[in-house]
Amino acid sequence: MKLPNKYGSVYKLSGKRRKPWAVRKTVGWKQVPEKMKSYPIYEFIGFYATRTEALQALAAYNEDPYDLHLDTITFAEVYEKWSDIHFEKIKDTNGYKAAFKTCKDIWEMKFVEIKLDHLQKVCDESGKNTPTLKTLKNMFGLMYDYAVIHEIVTPDKREMVKFVDISKPGNPNAYNRQPFTKKETKQLWDAQPSNQYISVVLILIYTGLRIGELLELKKEDVHLDERWFFVQESKTSAGIREVPIAEKVVPFFEYWMKKDCDHLICTPDEKPFTYRNYYDSYWIPLMLQMNMGKYVIEEGKKEPVYDGHRPHDTRHTCVSLLTEAKVDERIVQKIVGHKGQNVTQIVYTHLELPIKLEAINKI
Repeated sequence: MKLPNKYGSVYKLSGKRRKPWAVRKTVGWKQVPEKMKSYPIYEFIGFYATRTEALQALAAYNEDPYDLHLDTITFAEVYEKWSDIHFEKIKDTNGYKAAFKTCKDIWEMKFVEIKLDHLQKVCDESGKNTPTLKTLKNMFGLMYDYAVIHEIVTPDKREMVKFVDISKPGNPNAYNRQPFTKKETKQLWDAQPSNQYISVVLILIYTGLRIGELLELKKEDVHLDERWFFVQESKTSAGIREVPIAEKVVPFFEYWMKKDCDHLICTPDEKPFTYRNYYDSYWIPLMLQMNMGKYVIEEGKKEPVYDGHRPHDTRHTCVSLLTEAKVDERIVQKIVGHKGQNVTQIVYTHLELPIKLEAINKI
């Protein structure tokens, strides 16, 4: 059924999408004199899962343009409308979703009444570190861009976002990451023959893997003859990568490859590990045994709390060792799966496996 002129349009986007049905209105025309033509300027109202939902949204839009109720629309409602549009343009939405959760105290506030102090308080009390706070501030900016375009707030309101201070990050529940010292690493090597699970710690140190990446690693992705393996699943897109196998840990890979389990690392009865099982039943007891961890009683808590090396410390150890060996930072990022920090690092990071192998064998 054809919609009336100037009513707006509904159409389906290509590819697999969570909300493939787009709704837009023509809000003006762009004149191109040299071509003697004019082109429509569209404004997208939103994206929807079904055509019925899209048509209903367009009808509601025409009845009450933008359906924003400018004087009463809340922070959460603006986020919903902005994210419906913005999330269709990006691959990874988890960062913004996590940032939104930190804004719970202002979800129900009228957007027009939010001041700099409110945004600053969200940051100060979020307990998050720099990367999350950067995403949070970026989200504020994008939401205010949306709000200005849709005349929810005036352009000067957008300017206040630049004054949000994220220079004092800090998660009170975050652990202080401490790389393994050279003495501790040697202690692990000396004790390794007595406990097969010490080899897991050393594999982590000499690959820079996150513990979840190692526990999820399957044997089909290990290419031992060529000295590399492929990380299929990671918490970031940069984490999907080829990782070189240092010569000194090849015997450990050979040992675990002989186990009757699809996953490289397994339990004594040759079953895949869950993180909780590995951490509670193997990591902590091993650290206690090696005097690299202990239980302490913290003020205000009745139960003792583990205080010592955690699996992520091995990742910091790997980065520290590579840096000490003067390995180029771009190669380090490729090995451990860090994102590039600037355009140069992102563009010039197509590194071949032999270069990675040479680098990892320096530590």
